[in-house]
Amino acid sequence: MGIVVNLDVMMAKRKMSLTELANEVDLTLANLSILKNNKAKAVRFSTLEAICKALDCQPGDILEYVQEEEET
Repeated sequence: MGIVVNLDVMMAKRKMSLTELANEVDLTLANLSILKNNKAKAVRFSTLEAICKALDCQPGDILEYVQEEEET
């Protein structure tokens, strides 16, 4: 699984919609949705910083490492 984006969890905790966050961090709804749904391949530090500022959180609140299980 690797890196998991918990953006939806932080948005729920802050009671912020995807549209509100997109407007606050100046990202398109489509790009923010890709990030929220764990479809993004990368994220810029400037984007991560803007999201953390808007949600008043730390990067570790949004990003989580989950070790992949080995196939047997």
